[in-house]
Amino acid sequence: CLHDDFGNGGLYDLSCNTRIEIRTNRGNKMIRILVLEDDAKLNQMVCTYLNDSGFQAKGCLHANDAYDEMYNSLFDLIISDIMMPDIDGFEFAENVRRVNKHIPILFMSAKDDLPSKQRGYQLGIDDYMVKPIQLDELLLRVRALLRRANIEMECKVVVGNLELDADGMTASVDGEELPVTTREFNILYKLLSYPKKTFSRAQLMDEFWGVDTDTSLRAVDVYITKLRDKFSACDGFEIKTVRGLGYKAVLK
Repeated sequence: CLHDDFGNGGLYDLSCNTRIEIRTNRGNKMIRILVLEDDAKLNQMVCTYLNDSGFQAKGCLHANDAYDEMYNSLFDLIISDIMMPDIDGFEFAENVRRVNKHIPILFMSAKDDLPSKQRGYQLGIDDYMVKPIQLDELLLRVRALLRRANIEMECKVVVGNLELDADGMTASVDGEELPVTTREFNILYKLLSYPKKTFSRAQLMDEFWGVDTDTSLRAVDVYITKLRDKFSACDGFEIKTVRGLGYKAVLK
């Protein structure tokens, strides 16, 4: 039940029982992103990251392949390189804008000169990132572009009878909402987003308490105990202790 690593639009699904979904306000469909990048490794990395973040990403290595995809499918956002053989990103963006004035376009390029950025924006792109890119920043920019395009998103993790709604910061078991603190929600959401992956106490502490915190690592153990008690009625997972390392979510 692993998703397609090259980004063929599969739902992020690390097991048969868990999924992350980001859907639009238009007919409850998944948000689809076209990634045009001739570096196959980078293309795969970006698509995998976007799929793991709940989107449906489709990777193309050549502009003509991207045209074919756009002819056959509807996309909500485009990420494109500039320096590509045959048809470069400038020509690609110009052609896209002739037929679609509104789809957000984000350039992702090693060209960091002002004339390239000016040309891109003059052709109608919406954002520009200079390589090497940070995937976390890419995700922030993608979400911002979708908001500007009035594409509403909702992100949920569903595991058995548990549903976590990232937008509302709510947790429901069998349809009934359970009270959770922000930190409890974030820790559980993290663990369930990466089932079978072990997170050390230090990793969880750095992410959810901050790297400068004076709090003891034992605080992580306290929160894990709270989560186990609070979600004991969940039938789809359990939080396992990995002796000497930390914790991981294991799906049933």
